[in-house]
This record gives sequence, C-alpha cells and structure tokens, in this order.
Amino acid sequence: MPAFSLSAIPIGIRFMLLSAFGFAVMSACVKYVSLHGIPLFEIVAARALVSLIISYTAVKRKGLSPFGNNKPLLLLRGVLGTAALMCVYYAVTTLPLAEATVLQYMHPVFTAVLGFIVLKERLQGATLVSIVLCLGGLYLMVQPNLNTSIDSALPPFSVAIALLGALGSSVAYVIVRKLSRSEDSSVIILYFPMVALPVSIVLMWPEFVMPSLPLTFLLVLVGVFTQIGQYGLTKAMQTQQAGEASAYAYVQIVFSTLIGIAIFQELPSMWTYLGGGLIVAGALFNAVGHRLFRRRLM
Repeated sequence: MPAFSLSAIPIGIRFMLLSAFGFAVMSACVKYVSLHGIPLFEIVAARALVSLIISYTAVKRKGLSPFGNNKPLLLLRGVLGTAALMCVYYAVTTLPLAEATVLQYMHPVFTAVLGFIVLKERLQGATLVSIVLCLGGLYLMVQPNLNTSIDSALPPFSVAIALLGALGSSVAYVIVRKLSRSEDSSVIILYFPMVALPVSIVLMWPEFVMPSLPLTFLLVLVGVFTQIGQYGLTKAMQTQQAGEASAYAYVQIVFSTLIGIAIFQELPSMWTYLGGGLIVAGALFNAVGHRLFRRRLM
C-alpha cells in the first residue's frame, strides 16, 4: 500500500483545510475566554486590534491608501461586518461550539433570498434544493424548543442571534464581491477593524475586565487565528475552483465538534447531527449542485 503524502492533496484544498482549522480554533478561544469572565465586546475589541495591526501593515507594505476609493460602501462593509461578528461571537459564547458553527452555514439561504429580492436574480433549481435542505435542518435543530422536557433544546434567543450573524455575513460578502472590482483586498479587510475597534471600545468600557496574562495571550490568538482562517480562505479561492474549495470549508464543523467535546465537554445531541447534516448537505449542494443541473439540461 503506497504511503500517504500531503502533496497528493490539491493545494487549494490544503488552504481551505487550514482556513477551517483557523476559524475553529478562533471560535474555541472566544468561548474559552468568555467562560473565564471576559465580556463579549472586549473580545471583539481584542480581535479588532490584532486585525488592525496586521491589516494596516499589509496596506502600507503595498503602498496603498488605507481609505480606499468607494468610502461609503467600504464603511458599510465595516459596519455590517462588525455587527455580524458581534452576533457570531455571542452565539459562540452562549451555544455549544458545534451548534454555533453549524448555524453559520445557513448563509446560502440568506444569500439566495437577498439576490432574489434585491438583485432580482432567478432562483435556480440547485439553490431551491439548498434552501429546502437548510430550512429543514434548521427546524430539526431548534424543534426541541417546542418540547420543554427535552434537555437538548437550544436557547431561542441565541439561535436567533446566530442566524442574524449569518445574515450579516451574507450581506457583507455580497458587498465585498462588489468592492473587489475597485478595491484591493487588504483595504477591504482593513475597514472591518477600523470600524469594529472604536465601536467595541465604547461598548466594552462600562464592563471592562483586566485579563490575566494567559487570557491576554488567548485574546491575541483570537485575532491571529482569524487572520490564518482568512488567509487560507483567500488562497484557496485563488488556487482552486470556488465550488470545490468551499465544499471543504465545512470541515470546520468537524473541527469545532471535536474541540467542543475535548475541551468543553459538549456532546452534540441527535438533533444537532440530523439538522446539521441537512444544513451542510444544503450548503454543499448550493456550492456544487449548479453543475449537475446544467449537465441535465445539456
């Protein structure tokens, strides 16, 4: 039997796996510092500070203006990204890690609906199948709330905030795609911490907690692993077809589930496995299903 070689894995897929691992570890760090008394907005501020330093350095190295060309749209991207991140972090700190991660992958539904309403885009067959699967998975995950005797019920407010974060991420993604035509990626990324840092500092100030040295280190890691996740995602999209690369992003759910079990003793319920499976299937179908429909029509 031939020995397994990492080089046998396409480089785009390797970058996507790196991205998934980075985002999973980032979420774990967020949850850990939250459980040890660090408030939500303080975590966002720490993440934004690290991102600001790294992103500003990248912009200056390229000799670009940090303010870009389309300032109103860049500012809107920063505002929506900040709001979405706060929602995502709230979900991570109040839900089991696996469930919070799975709910983020509802974004294909929001992206498709937004495209239909705002851009008047046609909903293709693969997209409709994806929407049905994702909504069915969401129902399975939250339906234990209808029965108060079930211990695995997720907090409804936290689920709503997680979905709001997924919606915000979808809108921000659409804006980023439009900005990519006129702005450098480093400038687009920079606008997030430029908005998030001052906003989170104002919000965190009344409840500021001085972190210990280990927690400070973990707060820095939140920003570092976020950058690793973003770097892997960007390189994956540059070196692999988008549909094929994005299919491997869902490994983040596996990483998050394993971390949740190992570190936080979070054992996902049957409903999480069933609902999460449908959501992932829907998202994957949205990524690769269009080619199947096109082949049938040929």
